Formats: sequence, C-alpha cells, structure tokens
Amino acid sequence: MSEASSGRFITLEGGEGAGKSTQIARLKAWLEARGRRVLATREPGGSPGAEMIRKLLVEGPIERWDGNTEALLHFAARRDHLRSTIWPALKRGEWVLSDRFADSTLAYQGYGHGLDPAIFSQLSRIAMQDFRPHLTLILDLPIDLGLSRAAKRRSLETRYESLPRDFHARVRTGFLEIAAREPERCVVIDATSDVDAVAAAIAGAVGERLGS
Repeated sequence: MSEASSGRFITLEGGEGAGKSTQIARLKAWLEARGRRVLATREPGGSPGAEMIRKLLVEGPIERWDGNTEALLHFAARRDHLRSTIWPALKRGEWVLSDRFADSTLAYQGYGHGLDPAIFSQLSRIAMQDFRPHLTLILDLPIDLGLSRAAKRRSLETRYESLPRDFHARVRTGFLEIAAREPERCVVIDATSDVDAVAAAIAGAVGERLGS
C-alpha cells in the first residue's frame, strides 16, 4: 500500500469488555463531524471471507484450536480484510478505524497462548508486508471489570471470554508491553472512566497524533 495515500489507519485494542465497539462509533462520528470520510471495521472480520473465519474463532468451545492454529486463522482473515477492505479504503483517502488488528493476535495468541514470536513475525510479513497502523489506541482496564462488562453482553461470541483469568492477565500484560515498546504508535487509554470521558481521551489522542 502506498504511503502517499491521504487516508489514515487507526486501531483500537484491548481486553474483553474494554468498550472498543462503542468507542469506534464515537470516534467515527467525531471524525466525520470534522469532514473526514471514515470506514469502521473489525477483526477478525471486516470482509466477507474474514467474517466466515470469524465464526470459527469466536464461537464454540475454548479447546477448539491451539494458539498456532488460531494465529493462522487470524492472519488468513487479516490478509483478506486488508486486500478487500482496508487498503482500498485508504487508497480512496478514507480514515479506517478497526476494532482490533495484529496487536490482538500478539497479545492473545502470543502472550495468552504462548505462540512463538518468530511465528508471529513470519505470519505478519506474509499477510501484511510492512504495513502498520498510523495510530493504535489501547483501552486498558482491570481484568475483572472487563470480564464483568463482557458477561453482560448477549452474544454467541464468548469463546475468548470463557478462557481462564490468568490467560486474560497475560493478554493485558501483552498489550501494555506492546505500548511500552512502540510509544510512537501506541497510546494507552484508561477505559475505567465513563463513555464520554474515554471518548474525549481518544479524540484528544487522535487530534494530537494525527490532527483532525
């Protein structure tokens, strides 16, 4: 994908119950009010092929896949998502907001399931080349609060939520370590506040890092 595009790619990351979907909608409206053309999408999913893979990953028993298999499925879905949705939108000059991207694979399959970092790097190169988000917002909150919020949702997509608490602790550690390693790309947002306060913090970060 050419860096000459005027589009921007922003990802929202975080553990279960962090409020990413709500904040994607708020950020989309905020950007559109400032004249941006915005596409909101999600992972796994965001394209017809990737949505088919999503069902395999987020529904069913927790023992369905091991970490390596999950990573392969996530990157297969991501490749289709990029080719079908993200890259074309960026070339049109749109701002693309994604509910999860590659950092979730590193946090969940890498830190959570113990996937070899070398495998993650190899799959990243195959699926994404050198493509990366312009900005990543990591919504952080205590594990128990996040799982409590997630449990209130009515959804069949409970496979990851059902994993043990220590798995989610490793995932949270993963996200925070990713942010610490890449401060030029990542901003950690306190997701314990109310929806309006979190939305304001996100808007502030986007405005500061990318302009609005």
